Amino acid sequence: MTTWTAPEAHREPEPMTGDERAMLQGWLDWHRQTLLRKCAGLTAEQLKLASAEPSNLTLLGLVRHMTGVERWWFRTNAAQEADADDLYCTEDNQDGDFDDVATANAEADLAAFRAEIVVCDKAVAGLSLEHEFPGRRGPISLRWAYQHMIEEYARHNGHADLIRERIDGVTGD
Repeated sequence: MTTWTAPEAHREPEPMTGDERAMLQGWLDWHRQTLLRKCAGLTAEQLKLASAEPSNLTLLGLVRHMTGVERWWFRTNAAQEADADDLYCTEDNQDGDFDDVATANAEADLAAFRAEIVVCDKAVAGLSLEHEFPGRRGPISLRWAYQHMIEEYARHNGHADLIRERIDGVTGD
């Protein structure tokens, strides 16, 4: 019997030139693939290993979290898709993406992340960077959402670096 491991992730180099949309999309894609690279080659059980007590932060939790964050900003907010419900969190458990990894299906969750990226990209492809949607403090532009997502990935990819190093010593981006 073969043990499932997270598949390899192909990452294009980050963009160095291009128009604003291409630069934002390129950096977002680079960070998405960086998170997948941190998971590559690990078993489901390794993906569920917490960083360090008392934290429950895991690579799988980060993948599940970013699946929801992608959905929230690009589909629920920017594209105003009413059917884009949260996959892992509920009213009763708002941190289900991080809290419920012990019983999660890592293979299915990584596939959901990859699929969500494709759906999110399609949802906003026809929208301009100036496209606005309602936010708690006033209108938010799609440009802001891209920049926020790049920042969110950068922060969580730093967490992923430390978690991966703890699991098997692998370092690098």
